[in-house]
Amino acid sequence: MIETSSYARTRRTLSSTAQLLSALNLDGPLLVALGLLAVYGLVILYSASGQSVDTIVRTVMRMALGAAAMLALTHAKPHVLRRLSPWLYTLGIVLLFVVAAAGRIDKGAQRWLNLGLFRFQPSEIMKIAVPMLGAWFLHERPLPPDWKSVLALALIIFVPAGLVAIEPDLGTAALIAASGILLVFMAGLSMRVVLVALLAAAGCAVLGFKFLHGYQRERVLTFLNPQTDPLGAGYHIIQSQIAIGSGGVFGKGWMNGSQAQLDFLPERSTDFIFSVVGEEFGLIGLLALLALYLFIVSRALWLAMQTNDTFSRLLALSLALTFFVYVFINAGMVSGLLPVVGVPLPLVSYGGTSVVTLLAGFGILMGLYSHRKLVDS
Repeated sequence: MIETSSYARTRRTLSSTAQLLSALNLDGPLLVALGLLAVYGLVILYSASGQSVDTIVRTVMRMALGAAAMLALTHAKPHVLRRLSPWLYTLGIVLLFVVAAAGRIDKGAQRWLNLGLFRFQPSEIMKIAVPMLGAWFLHERPLPPDWKSVLALALIIFVPAGLVAIEPDLGTAALIAASGILLVFMAGLSMRVVLVALLAAAGCAVLGFKFLHGYQRERVLTFLNPQTDPLGAGYHIIQSQIAIGSGGVFGKGWMNGSQAQLDFLPERSTDFIFSVVGEEFGLIGLLALLALYLFIVSRALWLAMQTNDTFSRLLALSLALTFFVYVFINAGMVSGLLPVVGVPLPLVSYGGTSVVTLLAGFGILMGLYSHRKLVDS
């Protein structure tokens, strides 16, 4: 009798929770996974930041702001987002020019606007604005896109990516470009267009290498052989690989990583926090983190595939796959498989605007799924 009563209460609680999530347009599995990732990130960040309570408090506040943005955006209907797309994109471009003219310079990069109470990085807006405008552009056009449409989309993608790259911020520029390129591929392209695009990208990469800053060229060259400059450009990769390798299978234990705690590992609370996970929690900890990321991406892709109009599907797919690119670039960067470009580990690394925009993106995705049955003009 007691078991039956307890079972009934549990069912009622679960039913009430499901109804609440449905009313808020939130997806339960995705929300739980994001919450687990945030908690995991705070645990790692506390160790990586040198047990800084202030860092944790600031991160929690930014996560709360991102959660509020996510909750608000789940209620935005697809046709509203579609109408706002050109305006958001235009605002982002204007702010990037403002940054170039009067932005705050920090660590040799001019990326931020100082708004008094906090700093704001306008380039983060473009991670959402670029796929939104791309989806808006393709919404009423035949798919796959023709050459004229592809060229127009290239302009939409590479103007903001170029403005961000000259700040310089190659990591964010790469993510902006990826968000748009993934959308174009999701729209369907013939193999001829794909081959031409790949050849053009290769040519641009060769030409663009000459325009990189000296330290950026060193990062690319050192990626091929970090040992050529172990105390200079190769230092980051070498120390990161030592940290991950020394963790073994089970790790050294929370807050017991020598590379991180003794300051051998650079940028340990931001770009290289993945290495801290490997050192302190070992292979098991890294696999658990990657499994959590895999579930989030898989769930996001499933939600995206349930949408029923071109704008919603392309935008949702782009947001989901861009999150995957975030993880792929950071993990590849710190393990020496990709050049160091300064991409944080999503919802784990210490960051400001990126946390808010990531959660906002998931809010848009869940909102598109929740409104999938609506037929918009």
